[in-house]
Amino acid sequence: MRIVQVTALVAVCGLFGLLVWKLTHQTASAKVGGPVPNFALKRLDGAGTLSLVELRGKPTVINFFASWCGPCKGEAPILEQASQQYKGKVQFVGIDYHDVTSDGRRFLRAHDITFPTVQDGSGMTGDKFGLTGVPETFVVNSQGRLLKHIVGTLTEYKQQFNDSLEAAVKP
Repeated sequence: MRIVQVTALVAVCGLFGLLVWKLTHQTASAKVGGPVPNFALKRLDGAGTLSLVELRGKPTVINFFASWCGPCKGEAPILEQASQQYKGKVQFVGIDYHDVTSDGRRFLRAHDITFPTVQDGSGMTGDKFGLTGVPETFVVNSQGRLLKHIVGTLTEYKQQFNDSLEAAVKP
């Protein structure tokens, strides 16, 4: 009986310690009007890395997705079509979140994604952005400030997405 009590106490203390650590080590998430966190991640669509700093100077769409996410599959054609429509005006970057490299690459091929895509296998970049799940899309202006954060699939928020793209390209 005493071993069960000690084990339970150790488990409770461990969980409490984990809670305290998580609360004290939270990063501020991206807020509309504020700067978005920088990242430098391994490219999923080729060799090398891609960092957000390299993309400054043009509006950028950052889309967090995963191959195992059903709604992500539905919004993939919307993102690809928008990337073609705004080519040269808006940069698009996909971030494959908490996924296996081979599954992410298979997703890109299956949905004919041509814009640059990187991998956030650990989820640390998603944490910096304050991600609550996938899909989530961030529209960033040319100065690196967040214009719009869309939580959920673009199939449901297509008009908001289109409006934010138009706002991003206005001088």
